[in-house]
Amino acid sequence: MMIPHLTADQLRAALPYEALISALRAAFVADIESPKRHVHAISPQENTVMLLMPVWQPQRHAGMKLVTVAPNNGVRGLPTVHSIFMLLDSVTGAPLALMDGEELTLRRTAAASALASQFLSRPDSRRLLLVGTGSLAPYMAAAHCVARGIREVAVWGRSAEKVARTVSRLQAELPQQVTVRAAQNLEAEARAADIISCATTSTEPILRGEWIAPGAHVDLVGGFKPNMREADDALMARASVFVDTRAGALAEAGDLVQPLANGALGIESIHAELAQLCSGAHPGRNDTAEVTVFKSVGAAIEDLCAADLVWESHKKQG
Repeated sequence: MMIPHLTADQLRAALPYEALISALRAAFVADIESPKRHVHAISPQENTVMLLMPVWQPQRHAGMKLVTVAPNNGVRGLPTVHSIFMLLDSVTGAPLALMDGEELTLRRTAAASALASQFLSRPDSRRLLLVGTGSLAPYMAAAHCVARGIREVAVWGRSAEKVARTVSRLQAELPQQVTVRAAQNLEAEARAADIISCATTSTEPILRGEWIAPGAHVDLVGGFKPNMREADDALMARASVFVDTRAGALAEAGDLVQPLANGALGIESIHAELAQLCSGAHPGRNDTAEVTVFKSVGAAIEDLCAADLVWESHKKQG
């Protein structure tokens, strides 16, 4: 029997954000195992690496996401990152489906940030600042608009052309009541925002603590390596910090690794991980003036959760 390959379009249709956010809330308190990911250099001369991210839920499903990162692919006219997810039956070990790994990752990453926002941003948040214009940006905006009643999205990036392209896409995709515009001055926009979602590959801080208004929520999605930064020490020190998983964030997130190393941030400032928010072990935001930060580096639990939804949708369609 041929294993079905489910495309990006099929995943997009099967993973509306409302359903995915709700499923992630349940997944983070479920009996799901996800060991630390493996990283292997498969072409050292080209700095090409392969990442293996296993995850399983006993008596249900298991999965493996395989990601390759080839930094020199730009000159070949190829994407830097390729990704595929394999879903298996946990009991029999039989493969069930192959799924487009990029769409899976983009949607689950955005949904995890939106889930965190439901605990950490103010319920009356209306103004979203989107920092970064990469492939993840439209997904982040859409998910945050589902989590909160966003009415205005400002998009900031270093390339005016990419900002214009992102604004145009969001105007076509977001609900009509949401105004989308280009952001000119990052500091001014940051001071006015209720939620700031930052998804970049920066190695220097972009957001400064002095810019963040009381009661704002900051969603840091880039900075997935120890040498990468999106927020400065002042922002991390003044905020109540939350993470997707402690193990992953403390090992990989430059926004945590660097200020912890230089003493600007204490380990006690990391209040909880997403599983503790979802279980009710931690309430999340304390008051309307608190500044909150959610730092994510990605978790295989999210991959399996999304893949389960896709598989159920595929079965219903016969």
